[in-house]
Amino acid sequence: MGTHKPPASTSKRADSRVAPAVTAVEMGARQREISVSEFFTKNRHLLGFDNPRKALLTCVKEAVDNALDACEEAGILPEVTVKLEVVAVGSSAVLPASQATRFRVTVADNGPGIVRAQIPRIFAKLLYGSKFHRLRMSRGQQGIGISAAGMYGQLTTGKPVKIISRTGPKASAHYFEVQIDTKKNEPLVHENKQIEWDQPRGTQVAIEVEGRYQKGRASVDEYLDQTSIANPHVQLIYRSPDGETKEYPRAYHELPPSPKEIKPHPYGIEFGMFLKMLHEAKSQTLSGFLSSDFCRVTPPLADEMCKTAKVSPSAKPRDIRGAIAETLYRTIQATKIMAPPTNCLSPIGEKAILSGLYKQIKGEFYTAVSRPPSVYRGNPFIIEAGLAFGKAPDSETKPEKPAQPLAEGEQEEGDSELARVIRYANRVPLLYQQSACAIFKAVLATTWRNYGISQSRGALPAGPMVIFVHIASVWVPFTSESKEAIAEYDEIHKEITLALRECGRRLGLFLRRRERAASEFRRRNIFELYIEEVVEACNRLKGGKLPTEKLKAQLQKIASSRTGGIKTDETLGKTGAGPEGLPHSIIVTAEGIEGEASLTAPVSDEIDIEEQPTSPQSERRHTAKTRSAKKGQGKVATIPSTPKKGASSQRQAGAARKGRKAHLAGKKQ
Repeated sequence: MGTHKPPASTSKRADSRVAPAVTAVEMGARQREISVSEFFTKNRHLLGFDNPRKALLTCVKEAVDNALDACEEAGILPEVTVKLEVVAVGSSAVLPASQATRFRVTVADNGPGIVRAQIPRIFAKLLYGSKFHRLRMSRGQQGIGISAAGMYGQLTTGKPVKIISRTGPKASAHYFEVQIDTKKNEPLVHENKQIEWDQPRGTQVAIEVEGRYQKGRASVDEYLDQTSIANPHVQLIYRSPDGETKEYPRAYHELPPSPKEIKPHPYGIEFGMFLKMLHEAKSQTLSGFLSSDFCRVTPPLADEMCKTAKVSPSAKPRDIRGAIAETLYRTIQATKIMAPPTNCLSPIGEKAILSGLYKQIKGEFYTAVSRPPSVYRGNPFIIEAGLAFGKAPDSETKPEKPAQPLAEGEQEEGDSELARVIRYANRVPLLYQQSACAIFKAVLATTWRNYGISQSRGALPAGPMVIFVHIASVWVPFTSESKEAIAEYDEIHKEITLALRECGRRLGLFLRRRERAASEFRRRNIFELYIEEVVEACNRLKGGKLPTEKLKAQLQKIASSRTGGIKTDETLGKTGAGPEGLPHSIIVTAEGIEGEASLTAPVSDEIDIEEQPTSPQSERRHTAKTRSAKKGQGKVATIPSTPKKGASSQRQAGAARKGRKAHLAGKKQ
């Protein structure tokens, strides 16, 4: 059989589709440098601008973070105003906020201001900032955030970033309009002038962007709510696109401690960085380099490490290279060195966490825990956790709504709701990528059933509960440039787990005490039902000559002592330490804590009010609470629901014996 040849026209078409070969010279001619601005222009999703709703939140977040960092570093109590406005597109009318696609984000602060020469680079140059090379806790780290927000506005609307800044009452206010030259990653200044501004000092930035405004989870509103919780020293004013104005008053009138800059710890550097530091060292000797360029390395320790690595301590650092440098590096890593100092961190603190949770979340039990400082890869960090449980007492007393018919497969909302986790890194809320975050994984791994909370396998605990976790570090290990989730280092996971377990232990103790107290109070009420009849019967037996009021008071005292009694107000009113075993906790009842202590003042000690039922002794308890509150200068006396073991039970037994003796004495009369 003869072979079939394709038609000539078909082979010509196939040859025309084959791409011509490219030589190495032509390939080399196509190579060119990529600007960091060009890279992030094409990959803006890496910075948190992957959808309009998230982009609007990211712009607000970056501007607010910069404002808070500047105020705190200058020692100024922050006052920040956030304003969102709907902007009309072209000649069309202004749309409602829920339908609008273009917004103007304006953030103003009362900080120290920015010097004129630095304004263009800060707002229109990526990877430019003062925080990247410093080992101290701050919200910003990479020098990308606010300039990336301006770049996003430039890409989506073509409008420049507008900045007003003033460094003091006697200085002039400078107005700038800037954009980014994405090819060179350099600022383009469109306008620069001095203007009149009514603020004595501070900075205001306005960015016009494409976005979508929607309330609810992971929104601008939720971000500001959570910012207020973790930063109770901040006064926030928020003007939403709907025209509403929401104020977040300052709940804590003290600035957090200012973190100090530290030098790198030997455990926190890689070999390549060690070689770079050797080459750039200013010290003339190797021993001097180790003791001056690293923290926790003393001159004797530096000499010892050099001798162990068989290197002269007086050698020049630049001469250390190759195998000798690697030996020295491994010797340093194997040497026992003290952990880095923690004055580079500024944790929120238990009192401020309690103040923020109580201000923003309605519940009946609050607690907070700060773990001791720990280290990962040579970087110090602190884990703080808080917990708010239950519903506000006034919400529990509301009349029940009539039952509504449910659709097939629908369940009633109630105790089946899952707990809510709010995550923070250096006081900044993390609202996205929850399931990829080490904090969320640690919450799931905690066995909440041990503390009286129902939990399904691999799920969040069920119930009206908010779990708060904060990591403070000189370098937070985010999983991406958008700073939305924390990497799961073993050291970080362990500390989060321990903090959550302590919060759970306190919650379990509170729930068990409340359950026992409810049972005891039910018993007391049953006793009190029969006290009147017993008194009347005894009076009839004595021919009406028995002092009924005295006998009634004695029987009530016996009933109280047999059903738990009350601890003395004086002891707990002086210490202010709260219920036994529940430090740094707040317990709210239907009576509330209003009028007895103010959480809007500096929190000098923990505030505790234990749940109590209605009883004939309520007036005496209220008087005792008021008296001890005055005595303790703002501390609230705590009336616990369960008796102490040991000495207090003996006192209650003595009181019961006295009551019986008084009763017998009354019979003899």
